[in-house]
Amino acid sequence: MGSHPVNLILRFLLEITALISLGIWGWKQNESWFRIIIAIGLPIILAIIWGTFAVPNDPSRSGSAPVKTSGLIRLIIEFGVFGLAVWSLDDIGWNHVSLIFGIIILVHYIFSYDRVLWLLTK
Repeated sequence: MGSHPVNLILRFLLEITALISLGIWGWKQNESWFRIIIAIGLPIILAIIWGTFAVPNDPSRSGSAPVKTSGLIRLIIEFGVFGLAVWSLDDIGWNHVSLIFGIIILVHYIFSYDRVLWLLTK
């Protein structure tokens, strides 16, 4: 079920939402020009990490792995990015949005149990 097209679309939307959330958080950190660097730089860095470190032949991805990693490390990266996004929404005072986003992420991983189990064996 983790590779079902609907679940893959949901995962993609969650990834984009996480990056946007972190960009908004970066923008709200201060009023100087530096907020532009944080708002753009943080999501770009995390997107590069997300796209670079992968498990070879992950059926929910293209199959390629620029930097091969274990399934556990991949899950840690995913949970780290999503967790940081949930925290960032809460930190800027969007508590209800943060809670809803966190619940949707949790539900996604529950429905992706087969992928999670697969990653834990790799």
